[in-house]
Amino acid sequence: MQTILGFIRKEFAQALRDTKSRMLIFVLPVIQLTVLGFAVSSEVKNIKLAVFAQADDVMVGKIARRAFATGWFVPAEVKGTDPVEWLRSGRADVVLAAPEKGLGNDLKKGRARLQVLIDASNAVKARQIANYVSQVTGYVAAEETGYSPPDDFNFSLRVLYNPSQKSAVFLVPGVMVIVLCVVSILLTAMSLAKEKETGTFETLISAPVSTLEILLGKSIPYFLLSLVNVPIVLLAAAFVFGVPFEGSLWLLGFSAALFVFTTVSFGIFISTVAANQQQAMMGGFLFLFPGILLSGIMFPIENIPAALKWICYLDPMTYFIALVRNIMLKGGGVHSVVFNLAGLGILGCSILLLAVFRFRRKLS
Repeated sequence: MQTILGFIRKEFAQALRDTKSRMLIFVLPVIQLTVLGFAVSSEVKNIKLAVFAQADDVMVGKIARRAFATGWFVPAEVKGTDPVEWLRSGRADVVLAAPEKGLGNDLKKGRARLQVLIDASNAVKARQIANYVSQVTGYVAAEETGYSPPDDFNFSLRVLYNPSQKSAVFLVPGVMVIVLCVVSILLTAMSLAKEKETGTFETLISAPVSTLEILLGKSIPYFLLSLVNVPIVLLAAAFVFGVPFEGSLWLLGFSAALFVFTTVSFGIFISTVAANQQQAMMGGFLFLFPGILLSGIMFPIENIPAALKWICYLDPMTYFIALVRNIMLKGGGVHSVVFNLAGLGILGCSILLLAVFRFRRKLS
């Protein structure tokens, strides 16, 4: 028993004597709980709603105003006159397309028909949008006609990019993002931390090589190993789960390479903070858990309060999941692709510069 108690005291002392370990064990979980408690919600909000109708269509205007008043919808900033392109570019999540002669006139004649276009690349979000639109249009139509439910009003629901709303089409691209992120961040962080833990870091820094050569030599293998997972996941997505692929394979490959470059940079940065492999692994998971929840893979980032939304744009998964779903399901809308590629590039270069700055060619 004395031996066991000795081991217990020794492990407690080893885990708690280091300031970084105490921060990982006690402080960061509280921060995560606080942030995620406010940020993560399965309720869909801030849905980008656009209206495709004549300027004098009073009925559609009432539906739009009622939708915005619920707090579920926000006005979409759209350009051009193609409602499908509004969805493809990601500028809108749902479009109300009214008849050419106006919805109000048709409603009075007892044959009103409103077309609702919904982006279903996020299947969970699309289902809630359809329910919200049904409630809003039904309420407004009941006010206008006096019927509850109104017998002379209906809307045609057109679901784009995932018509059957299969969960696999929504989830499989997210799995690819998670796989690439886990492999690249953890392997890179633990590789450099292992050098410190085993004592070979001293030999490494005494060799006639530059800091850049050390970082490239340690990170390039894991960059390439991570990219090997891309064709594996794509083949499984296509032939096992039936996920469509509408865009450019080369564009997706470039996006994946830029994403892995960014996550490897995060791995290098974590390794400059961690003193050993245990800290590197814990630091990697402390990044991954909130990163997955705040990226839009599982929950829409539109739900996150504005005061916390900036955190999402420090997460490389936020940009890559938008790219993957846009390229695979929509064919690659220019607006969404350019914005997310630029975000990944800026984030990756910034984190790499910060990691190089922290990297020390001496034992810490």
